[in-house]
Amino acid sequence: MEHARAFIKMHGLGNDFVVVDARREPFALDSAAAKRIAERREGIGCDQIIVMEPPSPENDADVFMRIRNADGSEVSACGNATRCVAARLLAETGRDSVTVETRAGLLRAWASGAGADGVAVDMGAAHTSWREIPLAYEADTLHLPLKHGPLSDPVAVSMGNPHAVFFVADAERIDLETLGPVLEHDPLFPERANISAAQVEGPDSIRLRVWERGVGITRACGTAACAAAVAGVRRGLTNRRVRVRLDGGTLDLEWRAEDGHVIMAGPVAESFTGVMDGSLLAA
Repeated sequence: MEHARAFIKMHGLGNDFVVVDARREPFALDSAAAKRIAERREGIGCDQIIVMEPPSPENDADVFMRIRNADGSEVSACGNATRCVAARLLAETGRDSVTVETRAGLLRAWASGAGADGVAVDMGAAHTSWREIPLAYEADTLHLPLKHGPLSDPVAVSMGNPHAVFFVADAERIDLETLGPVLEHDPLFPERANISAAQVEGPDSIRLRVWERGVGITRACGTAACAAAVAGVRRGLTNRRVRVRLDGGTLDLEWRAEDGHVIMAGPVAESFTGVMDGSLLAA
């Protein structure tokens, strides 16, 4: 049995994480243990469990970030978690920028101008081809042939994970709790998908609500905010710089024309530190 292990509880706009530093001492975490930790009544409670591991020797990175969703599934990308881990590294090293290695690639992060708790991250290039999303078959990613209830005609974007962004007149009126799980598991998405309802408030503002695959309704999802910003530009609805208002707060996004990279900035916070009992990790 894994012995008791220290952790940090962090969040970005309410998108919350249990962060374990395993750079010096390995941390064995399987799907079942991740689900127990993430459970909000009998565990610690979180959207994702984040494990900070040594980076690959061939990569010039400061840390490798492993991500497990609340349902135990391992995923490649999480924007708010990247900003939280980067905040720890920036404070630890005193440097101007750090590099976080993920399964989706190397992500550079730095302190943003959004106050003392602001962190920006270069989330890399947005991907828009059907194979990169990925989709089960060839389809127009600007107008996916997908409809369920009041949601139809989404834009597909990959930010290292798959997203379907549905533009709606009023995001608050969309019953994502009912619609989200059905669309997440649509056969069009072999790796499932994050489902977003996006309301364009103007060329520089989007109101966004998110059903996150493997998590459910979440107060904020960084990669979904990136996907919405990209989708807005692709549809000719928004500018390349846009503020995305999520349930937990606001993120600033830019989809750069010169390299296709998406820059995301916003606040992060540390809620508390603690020690999890080994029983949470028992097989």
